[in-house]
Amino acid sequence: MAMRLKSGIWVAAYVRRCHVEGAFAAVRKRGADEAGAVFIKINILDGSGVLYGPAPQSAFDTEMPLDRMFTVVLGRQGPVPEADIEARLQREIGFDPDLWILEVEDKAGRHFLDNVVA
Repeated sequence: MAMRLKSGIWVAAYVRRCHVEGAFAAVRKRGADEAGAVFIKINILDGSGVLYGPAPQSAFDTEMPLDRMFTVVLGRQGPVPEADIEARLQREIGFDPDLWILEVEDKAGRHFLDNVVA
């Protein structure tokens, strides 16, 4: 039976990819290594950003059920104030203290995620 890549390994690879692409990325909050949910804040460096989080289970492709899929949590219509993102992250930590928070600084707002669903 195939297993999904552990969160800790996926995070390390994602941070490395961001650096290769020329963006700064850091782990702000380390979550559960095995299967912690991953939230990614894209900081556009102008006081705004976009927050990505795990896509709902219904969005998973039956052909590739083990891929990590993300959706825009805040900023679907465009960047939102960083304070809004930080408030949402605090609420998410209240629901799931084992989650990961990654922050990517990129003026162009690039997310470097392969699987983003609406």
